[in-house]
Amino acid sequence: MKVILLKDLKGTGKEGDIKEVADGYARNFLIPKGYAIEANAKNLSDLAGKKASEQHKIETEKKAALEIANTINNKILKISAKAGTGGRLFGSITSANVSEAIEQQFNQKIDKKKISLNSEIKNFGTYEADIKLYTGINAKMTIEVTEEN
Repeated sequence: MKVILLKDLKGTGKEGDIKEVADGYARNFLIPKGYAIEANAKNLSDLAGKKASEQHKIETEKKAALEIANTINNKILKISAKAGTGGRLFGSITSANVSEAIEQQFNQKIDKKKISLNSEIKNFGTYEADIKLYTGINAKMTIEVTEEN
């Protein structure tokens, strides 16, 4: 009997696979436990639609990530911060601060978890940041930290 797996099953296959299994195994174990459904025309059509939908979502996310990368790649981000003692920053600049500054200066919303600072920003000066937007799509940015007036 042909079945469509709904969950990953060790020794049988991964979610979304179409497998030929023994009738008893399918009727007594896979289908009642919710691990699989019978591979009839309706279910195969639903599976094809689901896969096409997932592919479209991936392509849309990739396209959005490329647009953001083209907007911010190799740009200079200016951040002004309060000065502490000895020309040092009062506190430090974090990836959350960088995320806010990108949103203000470039109108691009980027999650702070995707921003990787090459070093801690505790002094005024220029720093590098790597931004991982999507698998294989990265952007580099220069961060210029100046004293707030």
